[in-house]
Amino acid sequence: MRYLISMVGAMAFALIATIFLSGPLATWVVSGMTFDNPDDVANMHALIFMTGNFVALILGWMVGWVVASRYRD
Repeated sequence: MRYLISMVGAMAFALIATIFLSGPLATWVVSGMTFDNPDDVANMHALIFMTGNFVALILGWMVGWVVASRYRD
């Protein structure tokens, strides 16, 4: 049951980050940098977007794990 709750928490955090956090964060970080090539802008934007989602996924897993530890069988 602990793994199930952790997976649900990870998916919820990742979904919320994808919708509300990662896009604006990536745009904000990239807007403060200078690039020579437009492809570099897209690559950096995608990297920050995916990193934000990954961090949210890990945080969601950890929160789910802590919450589920209270209901240990």
